[in-house]
Amino acid sequence: MEPPLNPTLRTLLARRDLRLSLVSDERVLPDGALDRPMRWVHSTDLADPTPFLADDLVLLTTGTQFSPDDAEGVTSYVTRLSQRGVNGLGFGSGVHSQGVPSELVAACAAEGLPLFEVPYDVPFIAIARGHAEAIAAQTYARRTWALEAQRALAVAALRPRGLESALSELSRRLGCWVGLFDVAGSVVHEHPTDAGGATPAIAAEAEALLQRGSAASRTVDDAAVPHTLFTLGRTGQLRGVIAIAAAAHDAETRAVVTSVIAMAGLSMEQGVVLARERRRLHSQLLASLLADDPSLARRVLGSLPAAPVLVAICDAARTTAVTEWWERRRADGPAAFLAAGEEGLTICVAAGDEVVLDELAAQVDVRIGVSAASDYRSFSQAHAQAVAALRRSDGGLVRYTDLGGAGMLDALASDESRLLAAAQLAPLRAHDTETGSDLELSLRVWLEHDTRLESAAEALGVHRHTMRARIAQTARVLGADLTSFPARAELWAALRLASER
Repeated sequence: MEPPLNPTLRTLLARRDLRLSLVSDERVLPDGALDRPMRWVHSTDLADPTPFLADDLVLLTTGTQFSPDDAEGVTSYVTRLSQRGVNGLGFGSGVHSQGVPSELVAACAAEGLPLFEVPYDVPFIAIARGHAEAIAAQTYARRTWALEAQRALAVAALRPRGLESALSELSRRLGCWVGLFDVAGSVVHEHPTDAGGATPAIAAEAEALLQRGSAASRTVDDAAVPHTLFTLGRTGQLRGVIAIAAAAHDAETRAVVTSVIAMAGLSMEQGVVLARERRRLHSQLLASLLADDPSLARRVLGSLPAAPVLVAICDAARTTAVTEWWERRRADGPAAFLAAGEEGLTICVAAGDEVVLDELAAQVDVRIGVSAASDYRSFSQAHAQAVAALRRSDGGLVRYTDLGGAGMLDALASDESRLLAAAQLAPLRAHDTETGSDLELSLRVWLEHDTRLESAAEALGVHRHTMRARIAQTARVLGADLTSFPARAELWAALRLASER
């Protein structure tokens, strides 16, 4: 826990050697009146010393400036002190009057100004010296705290997940909530987790800093609690934001926080470099997996997701977003293999971890094609299945196993095949346009009814002889033998592919 920043009036009153006694009733004083930081102790008997006073000061007086029975003057005196920001008033008893004047007690009570009595044999200089000693002791304590905190942070950084450990240690040392936002503005670590520190207001401030793109810090109040936010990384290459539910009050606190900011920035920068090198290595290992040989990948990586596995291909345009999402949850997520390829980002996970792919599709706006479960000896086939499923995706996740109802022709559909189909049907379509006939429709219905004239004629509402004449005319226009299965199959494929959009 961080030690207090400055000695207070309560600290001074607690010194037994000074024998100071509080005259005011603490129960009616404003909250924290005795615990405000006290910078110095000054003594004067001026009637109006306020032009010569500093903030957060305790004033000592013997009362020689007060006229007998001048309650109004005493009240004005105390009012001026209160307005000037004096933290407390000490009255030296036995010099001008025995005990503390009742008018002074009443005036201090009305202003909420702490009043204490100084015994006659305690010199004011002893009080000032006592406070100076307390400041020196406090300064030493804070410097010792800062050194111990930095040492503890360095040790924490050496643990597994060093950045998160260091941030948790910082939270414990400061006694407040600490959170880490990634470059996307999402909370990736916080301590303590149940403090509710990552409020929408703080998250919005973090996102605003990231959008500006320049290294900066900002202090904001959220529910009357000051939060200090620091960006991580260089201007134009921000890596995230650290938020602390406290203000950096003094040099020692700032030194501790600055060391963590530097450590976090370096850690995240190294993480980016390592992630880039990891992706490059994985892209090279993907080639060996596509050769259905996982031995090289296992030797280099140590292990791969347990078979049977699913191979997923993500839209190449969203590779960065998918990779960042996966990196954020990599430590706590299932084992996976990621590699960028020509078709997009390849992801390999154990079949039992399929839910993580659904989670990815829900969290990131990306098209994903997923293969059937396979072992590594059939990795290339699974990869091809994932590519085929990706091509069928208009958005979200498509599984290859769900494409069974689409058929072989749908799997073979391409711009080239559609052009060939349109060219094959072009004479028939030209004839229909010139004569106003509907031979293409008649051909489709005839093939859909397994070339049975009666069923096709009934579907079109014509006589079977009319239907027979239309099919014969179609054969002549296309120059095709419609009595053979290959010709019929080819025309059926052409009709299906030419209707694809």
